[in-house]
Amino acid sequence: MLAKVRQLKSLGVKLSIDDFGTGYSSLSYLKQFNVDKLKIDQSFVPIWRTTERCANVRAIIQMAKSLNLTTIARESRTSGSFLLRLQHCDEVQGYHFARPMPAESLRTLWLISQA
Repeated sequence: MLAKVRQLKSLGVKLSIDDFGTGYSSLSYLKQFNVDKLKIDQSFVPIWRTTERCANVRAIIQMAKSLNLTTIARESRTSGSFLLRLQHCDEVQGYHFARPMPAESLRTLWLISQA
């Protein structure tokens, strides 16, 4: 499996660990698979609801930064998502920004945002 991952990476494929912070996510995977991005599990977002969630998100983001990884917060549904930016989260995704859509709609949305 590692050989296939290395082959994909040599082609320029970027790898993300989804739902980081729960289940089988492991620090060893980050280096072993040469991961590029961490998606913070939705159970930690929104961070402003509890001090514990905020501390967990902050710790994941700081760890990712120290490993030169991009961080993504999932399931961002409210305008309070700006707090994730204050924690230096690189990217957010969720219904606050856009609902799931076909690829062509996404392309159109992107083109409009670039105008």
